[in-house]
Amino acid sequence: MSESTIAEIMKLKKMPLDELQKKYKEVFESKEMPSSNKVLLWRKIAYRLQELEYGGLSNDTKNRINELIERYDPINNKMLRPQKALNKVKGAGRDTRLPIPGAIIRKEYKGQILEVKVLEKGFEYQGQAYRTLSAVATAVTGIHWNGYLFFKP
Repeated sequence: MSESTIAEIMKLKKMPLDELQKKYKEVFESKEMPSSNKVLLWRKIAYRLQELEYGGLSNDTKNRINELIERYDPINNKMLRPQKALNKVKGAGRDTRLPIPGAIIRKEYKGQILEVKVLEKGFEYQGQAYRTLSAVATAVTGIHWNGYLFFKP
């Protein structure tokens, strides 16, 4: 990678959120922000700068990646996830309908991409912790939603 690209990426890391948002619009030629998360914007811009310098993935490669994700994704593919029957007590253990901790649940809502991180006990959305997926859905929409129906993890 060229020194100028590396320097630009490192400079981005120190930028305030509003400047990162301007840079995102400039680099992606887009009006919509994927998030107001500073780290996520920095990573997306850094990736795009490298993509512009070296070229992006070919369509064949993108198709193959999507095919492999569809078939082998261990986080979201419930068929591959081991079912633990260690705790027989109701309410004990994790809900098997959810992805494993650390996974990101994404949903497009009103033209914005929502990203919710699955925690060991709860969820994180825009830097705030929530006990249930329904609480996240309520925070996003302003009305009560069943979290599983809203996000369909």
